[in-house]
Amino acid sequence: MRFFSDNAAAACPAAMRALEEANRLATAYDGDEWSARLDEAFSSLFETEVTALWVSTGTAANCLALAAICPPTGAVVCHRDAHIENDEAGAPGFFTHGAKLMLVDGAGAKVTPSALGAACDRIRPDVHQVPPAALSITNATEYGLSYRAAEVAALGAEGKRRGLRVHMDGARFGNAIAFTGERVADVTWRAGVDALSFGFVKNGAMNAEALILFDPALGDTVRRQRKRAGHLLSKGRYLAAQLLAMLENDVWLDNARAANAAAAALAEAAGHERLVYPVEANELFVRMTADEAASIREQGFDFYDWAPGEVRLVTSWDQDMAAVDRLAAAIRSL
Repeated sequence: MRFFSDNAAAACPAAMRALEEANRLATAYDGDEWSARLDEAFSSLFETEVTALWVSTGTAANCLALAAICPPTGAVVCHRDAHIENDEAGAPGFFTHGAKLMLVDGAGAKVTPSALGAACDRIRPDVHQVPPAALSITNATEYGLSYRAAEVAALGAEGKRRGLRVHMDGARFGNAIAFTGERVADVTWRAGVDALSFGFVKNGAMNAEALILFDPALGDTVRRQRKRAGHLLSKGRYLAAQLLAMLENDVWLDNARAANAAAAALAEAAGHERLVYPVEANELFVRMTADEAASIREQGFDFYDWAPGEVRLVTSWDQDMAAVDRLAAAIRSL
C-alpha cells in the first residue's frame, strides 16, 4: 500500500484513451493536430491568450521557463527547499547557461514579499555580484501548502517593482487549485506570473507536462530552447493528446480533488498534534518516532522518512480508499 509518491501512480483512463486515439500516422514533432490545439485549450482555461507547450518532465518545464525569463548573468530567487534547488541536479544552471539560484527562507517553503525584498536589497548594484532577474515559487509548496491568489499577487507586485519576472513551479498545481477553489487566472497571470510549469504526470498523465507562457512573445524562444535541449519529441502528439484529454471535462481537477480527499482523511486521523504543516494539497508531513514508523511499515504501508521524527505521506488521484482507511486506522492506533 504505497503512499510514497504520486509520481508512481497509474496513468488515468482519460490519458490512456488519448494515447490510443493518437496512435496513428500524423505529422511529427509538434506539427500535429493535437499540439496545434494546445494554445486555444489552455487560453480558454486561463481566460487569456497563452502559449502552451508540451514537455516530458517537470524539470524540463521548470528550467525551460527559467531560461526564458532569466539571463545567464542573473539570479533566480527561490525558497531554500525549492525543487529547483534540491532535486534537479543543477539543471536550472545548465539550462540558463549559468544563472544563479538565490535562496530565501520561509515557513512551509513559502516565499514572502519581505523575504524577496530582503534578498534583492542585499545585492550591490555593481558588476561584482549577480543581480536577481526572476522569482520562482512552488504551488503547492514542497511542504504541501497552497498559495492563495492574494499571496501570489503580493509577490508578483514586489517582483515587478524590482524588475523581476515570475515563474510558478506547479508540479501539484491542480492540487493547490482543488484546495483553494480559486480561478486559475487569479493565481497566475492576474497575480503577475509570467510562466507556469503545469504538472500533469503527478495528477494522472503518463509522461506529459505543460509549460504555459503568459507572455506569448516568449513562445518562439522557448520552442527553440526546447529543441536545443533535446526535448522536442518526434511523436509529441502523444503528449499533447494527454493534456487535451485531461483538460476536457476538468479531469485534471477531479483527479486532484480525489488525491486531496485521501490526504484530508489521513490528516483527520493524524490530528493537529502530529501534523507538521496544515494539509492543503495531497502531501502530509507527520510526526512519528522511528518505532512508530516501523510499526506502520510492518502493516504493509510504504512512505518516506523525511526528517528525524517525521515522515511524508503522499496520496494519488487513484489512491485505494480502502488502503487509506486502513492507514488512517493504523495512525489512530499509535
